[in-house]
Amino acid sequence: MTATPRYSSGDLIAGLAIAGLLLPEAVAYAGLAGLPPAAGVMGMFAGLLCYGLIGQSAYAIVTPTSSSAAVLAAATLALVGADAPLRIAYASLLVTGAGIAFLLAGAARFGAISNLIARPVLRGYAFGLALVIIVKQWPHLVAVPVSGSGFFGVLLEELRSAAAWHRASLMLGLGALLVLFALARIRHVPASLIVIVAGVLASPWLAARGVALIGPLRLERALGAWQRPAGHQWLPIVEYSLALLFIVYAESYSSIRTFSLKHAQPMQPNRDLIALGVANVVAGLVHGTPVGAGYSGTSANEAAGAQSRFAGLTAAALLLIAVWLLVPWIERIPEPVLAAIVIHAVSRSLRPSVFRPYWRWQRDRGVSLMAVAAVLFFGVLNGLLAAIAFSLAVLLRSLASPRLSELGRWGEHDFVSIARYPRAEVLTGVLILRPEEPLLFANVDPLLSLARHAVRAHPDTHLVILSLEESPDLDGTCLESLAEFEAWLGLHRIELRFARLKERAREALMRARDAHRSAADLDYSSVDDAVRGLPAPSDKPRELA
Repeated sequence: MTATPRYSSGDLIAGLAIAGLLLPEAVAYAGLAGLPPAAGVMGMFAGLLCYGLIGQSAYAIVTPTSSSAAVLAAATLALVGADAPLRIAYASLLVTGAGIAFLLAGAARFGAISNLIARPVLRGYAFGLALVIIVKQWPHLVAVPVSGSGFFGVLLEELRSAAAWHRASLMLGLGALLVLFALARIRHVPASLIVIVAGVLASPWLAARGVALIGPLRLERALGAWQRPAGHQWLPIVEYSLALLFIVYAESYSSIRTFSLKHAQPMQPNRDLIALGVANVVAGLVHGTPVGAGYSGTSANEAAGAQSRFAGLTAAALLLIAVWLLVPWIERIPEPVLAAIVIHAVSRSLRPSVFRPYWRWQRDRGVSLMAVAAVLFFGVLNGLLAAIAFSLAVLLRSLASPRLSELGRWGEHDFVSIARYPRAEVLTGVLILRPEEPLLFANVDPLLSLARHAVRAHPDTHLVILSLEESPDLDGTCLESLAEFEAWLGLHRIELRFARLKERAREALMRARDAHRSAADLDYSSVDDAVRGLPAPSDKPRELA
């Protein structure tokens, strides 16, 4: 049982340190989502308070994130176009829907749901998403609206309109970017807050030169003010809510897992699903943006010395006071500064070095590049769905690729693959086989076809041992196929024994067998035990079909 956290001075210091980071980013990500600044503020409070009260990680900071904001923007644009009031209403539906999906996943104990997205695919998607976000933030930085859609369409339109870029906005945005990158090298310096304060102080001078400010920040929200979707829109809303679920949890789980392992803290993924679900339901009810445990806020919290979830609650209290007292100043933040904050935040994902290990390992290179291309060519939403499809395809390809090892004796009790250890002793009349992937419906027939081929290649075989240590359970297709394989061996008077069965796999085989048949051949805890129960070979000749 997890000990109750205690408030410490480290939490106070961390709360003070991250408060200056979270507010500018929340306002910036609201703009990225196509929502008013208040949506980011409300989402920020919902995430900090709900996760601080329910979550388990001592370091996770749950606030609006760039990736979820980009997915939400694409989803609302696909549903209702550029109609601002409708986008706000439908955004609430999507965020609440994602929260409900989180709660259902937590109740079903689907804590490992983020594992459906392979890491190379996730990194490729993040790289491509960062490029898309930067290109779509550039019009805010140069004060030139674009009407194009898609990464390449927007990019070409921006290049064609270069002569119309607003010079003062461009210089302000580039200057803010330079300051952000320079201050990022200094620990414990709230770079975003510094450029925000500088921009607010200079806002009268900037506004006189045509630089746009974010404008009124109205936090009054009407709970439950929903827009009833048309009948044909419900299915897309469910699909987009699930897309939000995947991207928020993949990002959050990565951040939470990183710092839990670093500090040797236990993980409770199902509890985190519930906490993120409550946070997003609340965010949706108050018309906020989706929230998750972003890496930048979480790492800043840990670096500032946080000891428990009280750091996030402290930040929430400080931000509540700041928003209450400083709304007139927040309304004066220049839009190019917010665009610079977003570009700087996502630039962390634009490191080609994240792909270097896959080239060195010669693994998943094509998949990671396909994930990048999917975002650029298909868009944020369809790119995410394509990334998930890539991940599932990688998993199925791995599981469905039959690999069967033949084992030989090495030493007195050990059995190893004779392909890797050619000097291992092959036992006369005994064929020992080990599937190298878990048996499941997609690969059991090809694997057992290889097993039949191996039996035919050893005509003196009178005992086959299947070592199933890689299979924690067996589905119905596996049970049927194993029964057919055992019957085929029985026609040729070959005995079948199973070694190293996991408990659930053994129980499944027991239930699948006739009541009068012995289960002795299911009880061998090692290959050596199965070999030592060797029966006498039949002296009748036989031919293998």
